[in-house]
Amino acid sequence: MTDFSSITGKVVVITGGARGIGLATGKALQALGAKIAIGDIDEVSVKESGAAQGFEVYGRLDVTDQQSFEAFLDDVEKRLGPIDVLINNAGIMPTGRVVDESDQITRRILDINVYGVILGSKLALARMLPRGRGHVINIASLAGETHIPGLATYNASKHAVLGFTDTVREEYRGTGLNFSSVLPTLTNTELGSGVTAPKLLRPAEPEEIADAIAKLIVEPKAKARVTAVAGIIAQVVGLLPQSVGDAIGRALGAQNAFLDDVDSDARKAYESRVRDTGN
Repeated sequence: MTDFSSITGKVVVITGGARGIGLATGKALQALGAKIAIGDIDEVSVKESGAAQGFEVYGRLDVTDQQSFEAFLDDVEKRLGPIDVLINNAGIMPTGRVVDESDQITRRILDINVYGVILGSKLALARMLPRGRGHVINIASLAGETHIPGLATYNASKHAVLGFTDTVREEYRGTGLNFSSVLPTLTNTELGSGVTAPKLLRPAEPEEIADAIAKLIVEPKAKARVTAVAGIIAQVVGLLPQSVGDAIGRALGAQNAFLDDVDSDARKAYESRVRDTGN
């Protein structure tokens, strides 16, 4: 059984913390004694969530804007002390065929899912390196170890997160800092609304991702895959010849899960929100 006592008193920053995995993680770590700061581009929602949960710090954070990100981290350290853990969770997942994806949406996915993670990691590094301690946890996806029709740019962004995190983990080995990736399967959050999980792969609950993150903080390692079954399948398929792996994916229903099988009405609110470049 994992001993979570070392989480008590840690200052944890979570991006995209207004809802979903980010909010579930904040709740879980707060219950274990951590001091929680959540930031989100949705200022109304992040303030509602932060106040409702009694988090120490909460407010607007645009992970694609260096000034916004740096100011948020500065405020956290001013109010709570040195940041122990940064969880780069903010991300979006518009679905559809890539030929129909506007360049504006392509750039938005990459700005949030890739640049936001890189920027946050760099800003955390600048703070943590002089102290010789700290942990950056980047939320990737099992999509980063495979390829799923309907998610071409999203897949690319999560492959990038994995490559970046593995590289900085090795680059800063021996400094006292830890870097980890979390790879969730399709999760029961707004991001996954209207999508049916492929056969044999049940959706994960955000609380399961939060539990995996808590365990990473206690016992750092390079990757945590959730669920375990989905993680094993993704790894095994990745080792198979391409034609065989692709055939298995089609047999499981991955070919249409994010295309023809999507419930557009159920997904409408989410797609509208993440495609709104006015935020």
